Amino acid sequence: MTLFDTLLTALQGIAGNKLRAALTTLGIVIGVASVILMLALGNGARAAVDANFRFLGSDVVQIAVKEKLDDGELVPVGHVLSYEDGLRLTDLPDVAAVAMSIGGEGKVRHGRAVLDRAVLGTTAAGLADLAAGGDVQPTGWPDGAPLTAAALLAHGRYFTPAEVLAAADVCVLGQQTASDLFGDADPLEEIVWVNRRRCVVIGVLVELEVTDPLQAARSRPNDAFHLPISTAIANLYDREPSVLITARVADEARMAAAKDAIRAFLRARHEVEKDEAGDYADDFQLTTRQDILGAQQEAARTFAFLLAAMAAVSLLVGGIGIMNVMLVSVTERTREIGIRLAVGATSRDVIAQFVLEAVLISGLGGLLGLAIGVLGIPLAAGLNRGVALLAPRSLPLAFVVALLTGLVFGLYPAVRAARLDPIEALRHE
Repeated sequence: MTLFDTLLTALQGIAGNKLRAALTTLGIVIGVASVILMLALGNGARAAVDANFRFLGSDVVQIAVKEKLDDGELVPVGHVLSYEDGLRLTDLPDVAAVAMSIGGEGKVRHGRAVLDRAVLGTTAAGLADLAAGGDVQPTGWPDGAPLTAAALLAHGRYFTPAEVLAAADVCVLGQQTASDLFGDADPLEEIVWVNRRRCVVIGVLVELEVTDPLQAARSRPNDAFHLPISTAIANLYDREPSVLITARVADEARMAAAKDAIRAFLRARHEVEKDEAGDYADDFQLTTRQDILGAQQEAARTFAFLLAAMAAVSLLVGGIGIMNVMLVSVTERTREIGIRLAVGATSRDVIAQFVLEAVLISGLGGLLGLAIGVLGIPLAAGLNRGVALLAPRSLPLAFVVALLTGLVFGLYPAVRAARLDPIEALRHE
């Protein structure tokens, strides 16, 4: 028999019981679709993590205080990370620059207008960090266009390092904040009051939009009110608060040495001692992009293992279904097999026919699974807060695995059919 004859015979065998063949493909359909959907969710999750930490360059160390839950409130486990800590970090030879930020709530007043605003205290690099973070951009900003700190300013300027060190009474307003306080008037060089402390408006930001649609409903970048971090600490807090510190190392190749130097410095500043096991009970934590990627890769490996296990179970069930149906088909068509063998068909022809039937069934299930998986990605994204990305490589991989499942589980029934005795097969009723 030629390959075309074998294919035609296999198709006729499948067409002989369409409902049974369709039901047999369900396990393969579920397995393939689950591979597509789970890989899409995994890619989406990794993309979301990367987006959340894209402001961390490969030469940046983020330093945050460790916290614990106390009576339903998060409190530092030891000393806070102070503004003074951040200033002193610049004395380390491996640290090229330090940026700090802190948030708080304040009442902003000008004339009769009184606003409750989230106040952001930053260093002079605060606007550049906002641009580098990529979480916001000017409204209508072209896709892919580089964003600079200057592009975020509509009027005026941002704080200088000298103003931050001197705790100067200056501020920068978001577009909506400026409109709410001053209307159409020019706010530059005007006086506003923040918690009974006056400050001079030196800049106004452009109208901003959030780049992540998921954050659009929760984030209000145009309500911004920026103060020098030293001014914010003096104005918003009764006692020393904990700040978020970002240190940029002088040489990326010395990242490990820089982290060790930062740890040693903060341990000495915070008087951190070793415990009974000889380990330091640090009250701070260091995070780098490498740390995030390492944790992300470990999570990806765990996720891949769970995915493989789930897909394997689905495909195993589908494969067993294919084997069962093919064994039933061999039993039902015993007399037909005997006739083929009697008129000259070889064992190879019989094996090829039944294996091809199994592969065609699994291939059909694979195609349906691919279609369901791709079409189901928007639904999966909706269930996962809009985060799901199709992995193009998963399509051929899942289909090939489906074909291999049909080949492996269809081989035993095919061999069993080929080993039938022609005489006994012809006597079969």
